[in-house]
Amino acid sequence: MTTTETRALRAECLSASWLAERFAVDPARIEAMRRAGELIAMREPGSTTWLYPAWQLDGREPKRVIVRIVAAARESGLDDARLYEVLTGPLGMRGERRLVDLIAEGRDDEVVAAVRSARPR
Repeated sequence: MTTTETRALRAECLSASWLAERFAVDPARIEAMRRAGELIAMREPGSTTWLYPAWQLDGREPKRVIVRIVAAARESGLDDARLYEVLTGPLGMRGERRLVDLIAEGRDDEVVAAVRSARPR
């Protein structure tokens, strides 16, 4: 992960403790949600702390498509870092849009299909 990518990760992600407070649950519940595929999380290089992208949230809960995205990633053999890379990397040659933009537009099936067709590193 480049320095620019690390800065972007920090800028768009939230800590487990922040999410726990936002969802009004114990931080252990956030970890359980991550392990169950209900939340997407990334680790900053060299860190043991999980960071959760804010774009996956819909108010006080994860967007419904997140479970499908994580399931597709797991079926395709993508690890957390690769899934994050696929979702936040540029679409096409011009690089102006990302899959997370399609999530915001409600184009869930397209995002799931793209994740399913992605290859592990």
